[in-house]
Amino acid sequence: MFKEKFDITGMTCTNCSMHVEKAVSKLAGVSEVKVNLMSNNMVVEYDENSLKSSDIVNAVVSAGYGATSTTDGVPKEHKQDESKTDEAQKVKNQLISSAIFFIPLFYICMGHMIGLPLPSFLSGNENMGVNALMQLCLTIPLMYINRGYIIRGTKALINKSPNMDTLTSLGVVTSFLFSLYSLFEMVHHMGHGHLDMAMENHNLYFETAGMIPTFVTIGKYLEARSKKKTTSVVEKLIGLSPNTATVIKDGREVEIPIEQLQVGDILTLKHGEKIACDGSIIEGNCMVDQSAITGESIPVDKSIGDSLIGGTVSVGGFCKFKAEKVGSNTMISQIIELVEETAGSKSSFTRIADKISSIFVPTIVSIAVIVTIVWLAMGYGIGFAIGMGISVVVISCPCALGLATPTAVMTGTGRGAENGILIKSAETLEKTSYANTIVLDKTGTVTEGKPEVTDIIPIGISKDELLRYALSIEKLSQHPLAEAICERCSEVLPYTVHTFESLAGFGLVGNVNSKRLLGGNIKLMNDNSIDVSAVKSMEETLSNQGKTVTYFALDGSLIGIIALADTIKPSSIDAITELKLMGMEVILLTGDNSKTANYVGNIIKADKVISEVLPQDKERVISDLKQKGKNVIMVGDGINDAPALISADTGISLCSGTDIAMDVADIILMKNSLLDGVTAIQLSRAVMKNIKQNLFWAFFYNAISIPIASGVFYLSLGLKLNPIVSSIAMSFSSIFVVTNALRLRKFKPTFDGKYHYETKQVKKNLPNVIEKVIHIDGMMCNHCVSTVTKVLNAIDGVSATVSLDDNCAYVSLTKNVQDSTLIDTISDEDFTVTSIEVKG
Repeated sequence: MFKEKFDITGMTCTNCSMHVEKAVSKLAGVSEVKVNLMSNNMVVEYDENSLKSSDIVNAVVSAGYGATSTTDGVPKEHKQDESKTDEAQKVKNQLISSAIFFIPLFYICMGHMIGLPLPSFLSGNENMGVNALMQLCLTIPLMYINRGYIIRGTKALINKSPNMDTLTSLGVVTSFLFSLYSLFEMVHHMGHGHLDMAMENHNLYFETAGMIPTFVTIGKYLEARSKKKTTSVVEKLIGLSPNTATVIKDGREVEIPIEQLQVGDILTLKHGEKIACDGSIIEGNCMVDQSAITGESIPVDKSIGDSLIGGTVSVGGFCKFKAEKVGSNTMISQIIELVEETAGSKSSFTRIADKISSIFVPTIVSIAVIVTIVWLAMGYGIGFAIGMGISVVVISCPCALGLATPTAVMTGTGRGAENGILIKSAETLEKTSYANTIVLDKTGTVTEGKPEVTDIIPIGISKDELLRYALSIEKLSQHPLAEAICERCSEVLPYTVHTFESLAGFGLVGNVNSKRLLGGNIKLMNDNSIDVSAVKSMEETLSNQGKTVTYFALDGSLIGIIALADTIKPSSIDAITELKLMGMEVILLTGDNSKTANYVGNIIKADKVISEVLPQDKERVISDLKQKGKNVIMVGDGINDAPALISADTGISLCSGTDIAMDVADIILMKNSLLDGVTAIQLSRAVMKNIKQNLFWAFFYNAISIPIASGVFYLSLGLKLNPIVSSIAMSFSSIFVVTNALRLRKFKPTFDGKYHYETKQVKKNLPNVIEKVIHIDGMMCNHCVSTVTKVLNAIDGVSATVSLDDNCAYVSLTKNVQDSTLIDTISDEDFTVTSIEVKG
């Protein structure tokens, strides 16, 4: 199957998109059609052996719309979509042209209502013919300028797919033809000297025929501008990538168009340059600002072997990297495609609105005809009756129904993308908003996913000596625990190991300075008759905390133990606190042993802990929860989480997870933080609330306006609507819906605000942690932030995060660090500390 994207022109409401979708779906070989009203495009998946691109275009054209293929081999990230800008500019030009004729027509027809004088040649009964002809002369250009509504509406009616343009067309044409008929009657009576009869036939609606399309155009212009704002995130993403790339060919640097990049090319990256594609560093190092993609506020250091993301920016250093993903395969292109596809996807609300819209226009036309007949039957004049019918046609607005969901979905998913949260469909937003239970994988989701040294306990020697012996033997092993120990021992120098042996399932054995050095588990100690009674109770305490203990012995005597654990991520505890405040039940689900799982569960205060489960068992747990009526979110990052992610109502994967987990997940968290999962849930709830508000307005507007326009309250209250007032109301109903959706652009998660999630110390029983806020002058960019962060964290006992938004450093002190030390450290980097305050 081949997937192709088309730009569609002429769509104005959900009926249009439904008709295009229906026309293309009928073609043999088409397996899937997705029409996006917001971005005016369509994605078709079809068998290219039985169908051509031109066949699809012809089907759309036959349905009364325009179509052009946009799949032309140019990478997505470099196809700047100007459709929204072009649409807004085109409608603006149409509006300006209309205003030239609209203003004098409005003055002639409505000016006397507010006491404005008419020119003498247009006023008085003797000049009613001239007045009417002037209205006709101004109306015809207005109808020609806005002829698109009439043409599209007529085509839609002929194709038996009436839409919003059909209603506008009926209102305009009916008003014009009736007014033309009345004009002939007036001229006839005037020619025979029957002035009184001419006045009786002065029922002209030329102003309605001219003003209705003008007011609709005003609404379309404001709507086009608003729709452009809903897709601004996509346009920002598209604009991130450079147009050219510098590659090395035959030993020389050559600048080539981005379209010519190929996998395997070697590129250079200098300070200030945008990264042209996804790849990995093969030489040199740099600092990269990834905020546009991952949302990280601080630049990230990159060295050989590290990955680079296309569209991010180098803010320091020089490197060479190898292209691994180019064109539409890059992460940024996939994000763009995901956001666009999500906007075109449908929730249950969308399907309801679609069903209503499909019968809306025929129903309105039928009501208008009935209203006209009823008023005629009641003895009212034909002008009055037709005016009522026209008001019903014009005031009805299926656009508001059609725009209610896609505008909110597009804006919401765009806002999510800005915050590093990728949402794959509108249905995902809906299901996530209803969730009341969240199941969390432990390893790599709640925890860091790799072991870290947590406790160092020397026996009979100094701490540094224990670290030296540990590093000496562990650096010869490839075991993950050995790597973690070596990383912790990096500040000491190792001894030389003369002989070395790795005993699978036990540990390591070597000789240091003619002494036998052991490093391993309790089995290794017991086999070598090492007395470990001095640390027995301590070992039990550490094991109960889910930690792995490594013993070290020298010449038959225990010299210490080092404990390791997969530490909890700094943001996990705070994220789970927020989830529980939101009314979510939190369940920890892991294949790890019960002792470790229960310890982590107690730390994060999970409502329930389920441990020692196999991948298929995880899926069974999710299914059992759903059978109990729970709406379940599953958060994981591994291959073993994939069945559970699929089974859950909403699957959420971290970006650091496996490709399989990300493929099957409904939401991807680019920053690998559970707090973004909280944001995703709050965003989904905000979007669904916005959709409900929009749909309520759309239904409420039509439920109230149609009876008023048909004259239901005319006999009792004298309340009736002029067709012009109806056209204004109709236009602004759509604008209201789009504007309401745009409020989501300002969405922010309602966190407590006290947390500094990315660097805050996890509650690991740290004694006397003091938190301070340092106010700093002189920071201008992310490089400044990185510098201050680095020097503060280099101070023993200091954990710091620095924000450019408020020019503050937030520090946690586990040791007695004087304020003067903090001030001097920052001042040495040419920044000024204005004040320091203690939190709490």
